[in-house]
Amino acid sequence: MNEVETEGVRRVFGARVALDGVSLSVRKGEIFGLLGPNGGGKTTLFRVLSTLLAPSGGIARVCGHDVQSEAPAVRRCLGVVFQSPSLDPHLTVEENLRYGGNLYGLRGHDLEKRLREAADSLQVGDRLPDLVKTLSGGLQRRVEVAKSLLPRPRVLLLDEPSTGLDPAARVDLWESLRQLREESGMTVVLTTHLMDEAEQCDRVAILHRGKLVACDTPDSLRATVGVDVLKLAVRGPDAVAGRLREAFGWSVTVQEGVVRVELPRAHEQVARIVEAFPGEISSVTAGRPTLEDVFMRMTGARLGAGEEA
Repeated sequence: MNEVETEGVRRVFGARVALDGVSLSVRKGEIFGLLGPNGGGKTTLFRVLSTLLAPSGGIARVCGHDVQSEAPAVRRCLGVVFQSPSLDPHLTVEENLRYGGNLYGLRGHDLEKRLREAADSLQVGDRLPDLVKTLSGGLQRRVEVAKSLLPRPRVLLLDEPSTGLDPAARVDLWESLRQLREESGMTVVLTTHLMDEAEQCDRVAILHRGKLVACDTPDSLRATVGVDVLKLAVRGPDAVAGRLREAFGWSVTVQEGVVRVELPRAHEQVARIVEAFPGEISSVTAGRPTLEDVFMRMTGARLGAGEEA
């Protein structure tokens, strides 16, 4: 059963096309990632699914409800965590959760029960009396997620959930998300530009310039590259790339100043390359393809900064 579906969704802002015919589906209980660079369209799609932005064309459904014609029903199915903090730092964790619950229409014993359940599920139950401003960024993010769980949503939407978190806090957050999925069967849809975060999703949709360029499991996406990847930091990358092609007949590209070679068993070629370019190579990395390699293969670009769409 699909909890989220889009069919040919478009969104335009004047002459700019932010979403260009995006069709995808998210199954019940999946952790599903929307991966792409700033400007790729993932945040626009997040806003469409959360009913904050109407699509210019196509259809989007959450829990079987149309995001335009049945927006109130969609909202009753959702928990939403935005990239920007929504907690009051001068209130305690408990006060933030209680007032958040009030906004969902929760009161009395039911609210108190849900508040404690949500706090415990995100491992912040012992921090209820603490002022939010005294918490680490990772703990604050967990409180944000706990607040979104108060209405017991079927689908949890997260916009760049690891923004500003250190590696340990990101690990803790992901452990909490997986536990939520296991305990409740909740579906999680998140946006990210981080490779390691996307790797932890059950499936990943890659967005670039408003288009869906791929959607599959991380393993299946990496398999599309099919070879190992060498990355060389050099002086004069264009010249070195040309000489590599001439000397070895390899397919060589330059991406943002880095020479990139895709080869079977690429690590076996490192010594040959270093010997052929003495003193010109400052570093060489060799490894199995990553999701960033998949993105580069499919789009010819790297995940980088830009104006978000």
